[in-house]
Amino acid sequence: MDDSFFLYLDRLELMAFFSGYALTYLFIRSLSDTRWMKKITTKNITLFLPYAYALVGVLYLGLQLKNLYPHYTWAHITADNPEPYLKIWGLLSILFFMPALNKKYILSLLHSLVFFFFLVKDILLHFIQSTEKEVVKNDMKIYTASILINLATFIFIVLVYFLCTKLKKGKSL
Repeated sequence: MDDSFFLYLDRLELMAFFSGYALTYLFIRSLSDTRWMKKITTKNITLFLPYAYALVGVLYLGLQLKNLYPHYTWAHITADNPEPYLKIWGLLSILFFMPALNKKYILSLLHSLVFFFFLVKDILLHFIQSTEKEVVKNDMKIYTASILINLATFIFIVLVYFLCTKLKKGKSL
């Protein structure tokens, strides 16, 4: 098989995890400024965005470890990854668990824009060079899945936070 096919699949994997964060970020930011959200909670929910993004990075790491199983040798890792820079960039999202990085939540948005660029590039190439419609169709399906993954991790982080807060305050539900 051609290496470009496997590179395309790797890029789709990365897009599935990280490209939808930009829209999720904007949606959560606009939602947090509404009056009814401020009635629900006094906590600014945008503070949870970097944690959700880091959790997506952990899920991506889990997928990569599953794909490498049972050969966790350096030779096998380098043989399976002809261009590992984007994978490393994706795995750097785990660093947003660190307090120094998660306080500047705009950095998580900037980090994810690298993967959002692939979606924009494919759409522009479709209009400029008349590339196949299936490429854009695949990208849109992957982008939708990415938005759902990012929203699910955000909701999970928020629920865990409020559950832990409730347990600390009341020692019961």
